[in-house]
Amino acid sequence: MSLPMHVQAEMLSSFPNFHENMVILCYDEYMARKQQLAPSSKLTTRQETILELIIREFVSTAEPVGSRRLVEAYGLDVSPATVRNEMKRLEQMGYLTHPHTSAGRVPTHQGYRYFVQHLLPEDHLPTTVRRTIRHQFFQVQAEMDQWMQLSASVLARTARSAAITTAPRSDHTRFKHLELISLQSHTVLLVLVMQGGAVRQQIIALEEPKAQSELSQLSNRLNDVLAGLNWMQIQRLEPEQDAFVRRVIDLVGDTLYHEDERMDEVYHEGLIYMLRSPEFSDQNAAQQVVEIFENPIILGPFLTEVRQMPGVQVILGGENPYENLPDVSLVLSRYGRPSYGSGVVGVIGPLRMPYAYTISAVRFISQLLTGLLSELYGYPEPPEETPERGPSGPEADIHGDS
Repeated sequence: MSLPMHVQAEMLSSFPNFHENMVILCYDEYMARKQQLAPSSKLTTRQETILELIIREFVSTAEPVGSRRLVEAYGLDVSPATVRNEMKRLEQMGYLTHPHTSAGRVPTHQGYRYFVQHLLPEDHLPTTVRRTIRHQFFQVQAEMDQWMQLSASVLARTARSAAITTAPRSDHTRFKHLELISLQSHTVLLVLVMQGGAVRQQIIALEEPKAQSELSQLSNRLNDVLAGLNWMQIQRLEPEQDAFVRRVIDLVGDTLYHEDERMDEVYHEGLIYMLRSPEFSDQNAAQQVVEIFENPIILGPFLTEVRQMPGVQVILGGENPYENLPDVSLVLSRYGRPSYGSGVVGVIGPLRMPYAYTISAVRFISQLLTGLLSELYGYPEPPEETPERGPSGPEADIHGDS
């Protein structure tokens, strides 16, 4: 069986080393141990409050935030001059900046990072919203494509941003069943079914004709030999003496190998929400956003990474922006179980994102898809995560340089 290892190296080299330029935060892990962590020594309580309020205001208005606005809107018991001094310190530390000559401040990448890691407020996906989403899913047939498209559409409307979903697949594609069907005297159709339901077909030319009865016997034998194996296990089988059987096994192994290596199929909705954000009113910025959806290789490394991680992941653009993702945040979550089939669901939007609400929405859709897959594949559904744990609110995970 021909399995060129350079293919894997080429694929990896096509994915940029995004850890150098991105921030990925794992909430479920961080929030679970937050109570044991010492308070941050970087910012005082007052500075944290001012940073949180500035981000809240900026997310809501997309306008630079001034000291007087904070004091009046939130009833702070300090003067605008005191707030102004703290804002200046936060700017010196890299958490805020001010555009042009404006007296107001806006958060930097570092400010968003600190906010998501330490200050994210509690938020809940309303019960009525959860009930509506469940109703929409249970109205459709048990068709995988419908679930994928619906999850992206529902999440886009719920989060008012662009949303993506990938079709579920296992970490290693495994053999389930094959049939060898005689088409003509020297032509055979190989029908290969993989665990998870994917079906691939291939025509095999014969040097000598084979009767259907012989092909059926070979199919039965190979179904016993290959049951549940992935391409690596097939590669380690003892060589078959019969040249035709060897050829069929090689074709099966090659197919499983390429299934493992193929790019995730991505369903997306809600690009219009993203393009309406003032951050993407510039033509160049808008083109970069559209490129994310038109070129699946850009999202490839993020989706691959998130499929290996439990919980919700938050990916923020870094101070040295990743070439194709400037000023963009991704809130992603794995759904399903890797041993059976798992995919990724999530939201893409500007850094100026309502993170707590978005995380709650992504987590709920992820749990819903996991439940649907458990019914489809017949595996036990894992216990549902509590949407909000303790007084600190939703959990997530953050990755990248800090």
